Amino acid sequence: MRADGTSAFAGRKITAFSNEEERQGGLADKAIWLLEDRLKAIGADVQVAAPWTPNVVIDGSLVTGQNPMSSGPLAAELLKQLG
Repeated sequence: MRADGTSAFAGRKITAFSNEEERQGGLADKAIWLLEDRLKAIGADVQVAAPWTPNVVIDGSLVTGQNPMSSGPLAAELLKQLG
């Protein structure tokens, strides 16, 4: 949280497990909230790709991956940023 009470992720580009991936995985109906919806609600600029495809979003030093298929490309990006 920022001093003004807003989320540190507000206005940041980010990706995370998508609502559609939750539905396809059979967990959406069991969850009390979905991550994609929650991130959007706090003001994050959520960028999702097609379900189950690699997706890495970079916003400055914030590097996020959408799903398990994103772990390889995300690790490569982190290594690149570490130089």
